[in-house]
Amino acid sequence: MSTLEIRDLHASVGKKKILHGVNLSISSGEVHAVMGPNGAGKSTLSAVVMGKTGYTVTSGSVLLDGVEMLGIPTWKRASAGLHLVMQYPTEVPGVMLNDVLSEALKGRGRDGDIARLDTLLKTEAGRIHFDEKFLDRPLNVDLSGGEKKRNETLQLSILKPLFVILDELDSGLDVDALRDCARRVMDATSEDSLGALVITHYSRLLTELRPSKIHILVKGQIVKTGGPELADVLERDGYAAFTPAEVAAEADAKDDPMGLNLFP
Repeated sequence: MSTLEIRDLHASVGKKKILHGVNLSISSGEVHAVMGPNGAGKSTLSAVVMGKTGYTVTSGSVLLDGVEMLGIPTWKRASAGLHLVMQYPTEVPGVMLNDVLSEALKGRGRDGDIARLDTLLKTEAGRIHFDEKFLDRPLNVDLSGGEKKRNETLQLSILKPLFVILDELDSGLDVDALRDCARRVMDATSEDSLGALVITHYSRLLTELRPSKIHILVKGQIVKTGGPELADVLERDGYAAFTPAEVAAEADAKDDPMGLNLFP
């Protein structure tokens, strides 16, 4: 059993504070969803956890099985068991998918044999209806948005991290691709005890990727945590139902002491 803990996490970009003390804990096999409006800090949370440059952590911790992840390079966080499925996957011309995964597996002390990997890739591609012809292309090159998300899901299934952050997996996906990717992640929670932190705007993803907890993030703070029923409340009432006036006022005061309205 592994645990990913985010403790009192505060972060900023330049002089603009984005996260204001985020706390959550995920265990192996669990699915947690973070939902919130545009500008709430959802993607910032994923970037900070994975160590993306350009973000400053002013206080707090990100602990993987009690080991601090903040302050170590992104590749070491990945080797330790953290994985990010990106909202906008990057195209890498000239670099083949199997070569990337082979080196990633070797870096984790696992078997990176290309022949074995190619067989596994075909098996996993079949599970998510990812056309095998895309396995012989440079990473994500000339793939549609949906195909890139399937490709990201394929990589996740091969690398088998301890925890994955899905940064708007549903962005740009049609119904079939959404179902295939979400179901494969859900299967991994039982087959591999994968823990998943799902970042999304919309509840449609959660009909396939069923969270045990939903966290509502507004202005860099988790203002409500509950079960799957929170998604139904969001569908009915929107985010205004989870934005207490005192929380909004406090966040505005911290970020905008001069009244410049940095969060329009």
